[in-house]
Amino acid sequence: MGHGHQHVNPEAGDMRVALAVLVNLGLTVAQIIGGIMAGSLALIADALHNFSDAISLIIAFVARKIARRPADATMTFGYGRAEIVAALINYTTLIVIGLYLIYEAAMRFADPQPVDGWLIVIIAGIALTVDLVTAALTFTMSKSSMNIRAAFLHNVADALGSVAVIVAGVAILLYDWRLIDPIVTLLIAGYILWQSFREIGGVIRILMLGSPPDMDVVTVAAILRNVDGVADVHHLHLWQMQEHTAALDAHVVIDVGRWSDADAIKARIKELCTKTLAISHTTLELECAEHACTDREMIAQG
Repeated sequence: MGHGHQHVNPEAGDMRVALAVLVNLGLTVAQIIGGIMAGSLALIADALHNFSDAISLIIAFVARKIARRPADATMTFGYGRAEIVAALINYTTLIVIGLYLIYEAAMRFADPQPVDGWLIVIIAGIALTVDLVTAALTFTMSKSSMNIRAAFLHNVADALGSVAVIVAGVAILLYDWRLIDPIVTLLIAGYILWQSFREIGGVIRILMLGSPPDMDVVTVAAILRNVDGVADVHHLHLWQMQEHTAALDAHVVIDVGRWSDADAIKARIKELCTKTLAISHTTLELECAEHACTDREMIAQG
């Protein structure tokens, strides 16, 4: 039930993200100029997505910095969810971009425009190289951070977009097929939307205090009820404080005649949660069997 993930030195990770931002901003300017000169909607679409890559990396960079701040009187759980908020912003931005590209492609189908194939191929080739460099800079970090993964997936989509734009440029050069430009734009948009909707659910789940996807609440409750001295467990709440940090609070009813062992029973439950269930934050309200809650729903408010 625990999470396995790799760690990257925070300062080294910050440097990688900063380099990726600079590279993507420079590429965006080149692509927009080239797209206007070539008359290619696909190249401009790729530039817009590349610009969103740079923005997503900036958001991810700032969120990483904020997330490392210690807990204080205002944010008693700490600032770790800044990275989750950043991921939500980035995926939402991707969805907006995808919908915008579909609209622009539809307009181009109605009114095809002349396109400079050679310029498209050259600029898209440069863009693909930059995309691969950026992906290499953020790949390792994306394995352990939902925030960086959102930025990384921005970049992966852009790399695929660059490949598609190159294919479009070649088709225009060989066959003068102008409709390939909006077709490629639709493919880029479709991939962006599919990718974003697939990933955004997990982000929303954390922000909505949903239970970790790899933990079953009924199973967790059954494990706790099997602890020696526990008569019942109810009002159980299980959620993700951050991407890799699960939390639990619950009402625990102590067996009749075992109240003198309550502290030891609580210690066993906490150890079980930490070592077996990978739950790092546990809050337990102990109740003696004679004065337990009258409302003993397993999942309930309070």
